[in-house]
Amino acid sequence: MEKIKMTTPIVEMDGDEMTRILWKMIKDHLLEPYIELNTEYYDLGLEHRNETDDQVTIDSANATKKYKVAVKCATITPNAARMTEYNLKEMWKSPNGTIRAILDGTVFRAPIVVKGIEPYVRNWKKPITIARHAYGDVYKASELKIPGAGKAELVYTAKDGSETRELIHDFDGPGIIQGMHNINQSIESFARSCFNYALDTKQDLWFASKDTISKKYDHTFKDIFQDIFDAEYKEKFEKAGIVYFYTLIDDAVARVMKSEGGYIWACKNYDGDVMSDMVSSAFGSLAMMTSVLVSPDGFYEYEAAHGTVQRHYYKHLKGEETSTNSVATIFAWTGALRKRGELDGNQELMEFADRLEKATVDTIESGEMTKDLALITSIKNPTVLNSEDFIKAIAKRLQFPAVK
Repeated sequence: MEKIKMTTPIVEMDGDEMTRILWKMIKDHLLEPYIELNTEYYDLGLEHRNETDDQVTIDSANATKKYKVAVKCATITPNAARMTEYNLKEMWKSPNGTIRAILDGTVFRAPIVVKGIEPYVRNWKKPITIARHAYGDVYKASELKIPGAGKAELVYTAKDGSETRELIHDFDGPGIIQGMHNINQSIESFARSCFNYALDTKQDLWFASKDTISKKYDHTFKDIFQDIFDAEYKEKFEKAGIVYFYTLIDDAVARVMKSEGGYIWACKNYDGDVMSDMVSSAFGSLAMMTSVLVSPDGFYEYEAAHGTVQRHYYKHLKGEETSTNSVATIFAWTGALRKRGELDGNQELMEFADRLEKATVDTIESGEMTKDLALITSIKNPTVLNSEDFIKAIAKRLQFPAVK
């Protein structure tokens, strides 16, 4: 069979530990036998990031701006223990954070739904996509421990030297304060990414915050979303037959729990961090969660939502068998290949991505799966496969695609 050709490269960002091992298996068994892979390769493994003073991460993000589509393996964000383990020059920042900042992107995370892995929320029938703003709030906060009685204020000094002050609290003893910020430009990019992705996927869009309490900070988010929607997207949404609405975050949680799913839920940075883990766990497994970074300028970076599976990697190094779930990493590749095909008008590439996803889902639904899924499946007597055998089982189904 003649291999599918690609006219434009995908930016390929290799990663760390067990997911790096899976990455090669996926390419060897599921991609390269069928596609003449055309990628611009960047090694984002921690050793190479350290060697290049993390310049490789910046280069990979800029390459994504050039080619518009990237696929990324899970990577290590080092802590003190990793500093020692990898003999690092410094505690390098999260590659995901660096890439998000350069691409000005919003992270969309959605569960991969298969029969036999039942959501813990019984009425959830369709995926719920979490759109997480990826700038500011508590992640760029300044914090201060207050040692004793005194007055704390917010102070804004304009370029002309004039000051605006707002009392935070009159302390009569020790306490703590935290100063958060955001910028309108980032919120506007967040809003446009959400509206564009809703149109791309033909899904309703919700946005939720707490503007009744946070009458300036959260209310600004609400106003920016509404202003952009009314000026740029209202007619497009009506034509697509989808809706946008704003609600309070507590009301959104109640609605989500009672819904069937099938929509995008846009959240501020911290809310999105928490709610994406809640949604992925309630659907069954973080290893069954896709993640795509979408820029308002039309750049896409696909990855798995989980980490590098460190525990399995150490077992692998000892020569022990692992049963690591590769589904989200496979779907990162299929998402990138489908988007590349869409942008290039390459129907064969898009159809291959669909076939690979179907082969993956069919493998699980037939009862062949990794250990993490076998522990939660409703399928009786599942066959537990090791990491490579699971990928090979998918490859068998890919060789004999079902008739449409």
